[in-house]
Amino acid sequence: MPPDVHAAIDSVYRSDWSRIVAALIRVSGDFDVAEESAQEAFAAALQEWPATGIPNSPRAWIIQTARHKAIDRVRRQVRFEEIIKDQLASGAIRTSEGPHAEDSEIPDDRLRLMFTCCHPALAADAQIALTLRMLGGLETDEIARAFLVPPATMAQRLVRAKRKIRDARIPYIVPDLHDMPDRLDAVLTVIYLVFNEGYLATHGESLVRTDLCGEAIRLARLVRELMTPQSPAEASGLLALMLLHDARRAARLDEAGDIVLLEDQDRKRWDRDKIGQALALVDDATRGAAGPFALQAGIAAVHCRAARAEDTDWPQILRFYDLLAQAQPSPVVALNRAVAVAMVNGSAAGLVVVDALAATGDLDAYHLLHAARADLLRRLGSFPEAAKSYARALELVTNQSERRFLERRLREVRGAQT
Repeated sequence: MPPDVHAAIDSVYRSDWSRIVAALIRVSGDFDVAEESAQEAFAAALQEWPATGIPNSPRAWIIQTARHKAIDRVRRQVRFEEIIKDQLASGAIRTSEGPHAEDSEIPDDRLRLMFTCCHPALAADAQIALTLRMLGGLETDEIARAFLVPPATMAQRLVRAKRKIRDARIPYIVPDLHDMPDRLDAVLTVIYLVFNEGYLATHGESLVRTDLCGEAIRLARLVRELMTPQSPAEASGLLALMLLHDARRAARLDEAGDIVLLEDQDRKRWDRDKIGQALALVDDATRGAAGPFALQAGIAAVHCRAARAEDTDWPQILRFYDLLAQAQPSPVVALNRAVAVAMVNGSAAGLVVVDALAATGDLDAYHLLHAARADLLRRLGSFPEAAKSYARALELVTNQSERRFLERRLREVRGAQT
């Protein structure tokens, strides 16, 4: 296949998967039909475009093809007119050809469908996982990593969520503004996980997927504007958190595409405009009882306020992590807190916390646990043990940029043993 064809198809998939699925849900009223029809359209592009050439509008070609396939699927299952009549009568779908801004109070199609997927009748983890798959365009293994579960487990959760929507006849309608606060936490979490996948990609040569980072920031801005004036601090906190992380993007990799640790980054390359925007949001979000996103934004703000790595106020970061561990206790928060403990009280103190966390087994399949343990052991001069932990991290890592970093560290500690 010509590389330009593959690149065109990949570009449409990355940028427009959610738009395509949203349009197909409106046509068919069925998540499975929408997803399968979209996949068939991309498969058709792979077959036809090498022979016919790339269409003038690749996105329009795939959307039209997917729409025809969705209609054909419905017609094969039952008479199309009957299912449309039934769906219209139940309020499950509307008569519009596609999503339009004037159909609801939410000014963006993907955001509308995100709120729709986050229906309170579904369990919170099912809401988030389903939205990530259907509208975030993430693969099952990428979603599984976010939840720290095996891909097979996540696949079953997605199946059950779609089955419940079908069996309970949950309508694909947009909530009114007064109903949205009940769904806001799930929507913010989805946006955050989409950003995380862009900031630290599960697969591929590159550490960063700028398309996902940019989309998540765009959606976070829309949510915050949408909820104004009653916009909660967490919406501001999430936007600030992502802006602060994204502001450091240019300094995270060297010219070879290898990871540059935060402590070694050239801070002149940080985007000061984004940092300025974010710091104002952090001040608003952390007034009073701050939520998890606001607390994480506070941590990121401490890093960005430091002119040099050695100027970082680690005691303040540890205080934020103590609050975060109370507000949102999780093994990953505990691991990140352990790093702050090490920076404040020494590597040995941090290692005690990491080893206690490792003993629970909750993060045994999480490569960053073993990478963090290896780094603390390296700093303490325990090179043989550090090598074992780096080797374990390498067994689990899937991103090639991270792999190269861990391989380099492993060579360093093995060399230090001789």
